[in-house]
Amino acid sequence: MNILITGASRGIGKQIAIDLAKAGHNVIANYNKSEKDAKLMQEELKKENYEIDIYKADVSKRNEVKSMVDFVIKKYGKIDVLINNAGISQEKMFTDITDSDWNNILQVNLTSVFYTIQETLPNMIHNKSGCIINISSIWGLVGASCEVHYSVSKAGIDALTKSLAKELGPSNIRINSIAPGIIDTDMNKNYTKQELNNIKEEIPLNKIGSPNCISQCINWLINENYTTGQVISPNGGWVII
Repeated sequence: MNILITGASRGIGKQIAIDLAKAGHNVIANYNKSEKDAKLMQEELKKENYEIDIYKADVSKRNEVKSMVDFVIKKYGKIDVLINNAGISQEKMFTDITDSDWNNILQVNLTSVFYTIQETLPNMIHNKSGCIINISSIWGLVGASCEVHYSVSKAGIDALTKSLAKELGPSNIRINSIAPGIIDTDMNKNYTKQELNNIKEEIPLNKIGSPNCISQCINWLINENYTTGQVISPNGGWVII
């Protein structure tokens, strides 16, 4: 399969890209600022005889998204799977959030998903087949103090997923969200060791998740053909809805 992954140079996105490449798929890993990380991932995979494309694009800008999608279709003919993983976070009291903060989070986390899906859909609709997976967050489900704008952006992704699943079903296109709990990535580097231990104590499975947990869920959604419009939250039982 031809799989386009946004924000794939680090963390969860990197693990997804590596695992899918090793599973034999054609992977196009998008990055924006982390060129060094993207190239290193590409080189490490090549040493193991796995090929992967890397593509620089700011997914918050429609023209760059369009160029990226055009590149994939020109090279591979079609996009079978789109994984929207790119995102940023910010901790701030709600009263301190500026217009710039709000707009930036919404543009990068939510509007980018609108762009990538809209630019990819004509190809999927033409082929009457497709799988879209959006990475949201547990905070989109229950909200996070001091991360209101981040929580809103992730909740928006889940709403988009549910609504669009109804619209795309007749075209044999599936769309789902994965809303991870706390995962061991750079995004959580602001937590102290004690804070992480406190969080672990709140989680029934008593552990922090690994990027591999999300990658395995991705693999299942790609291969399972009767699940759409769902928000799946691998979170160790931290939040049960």
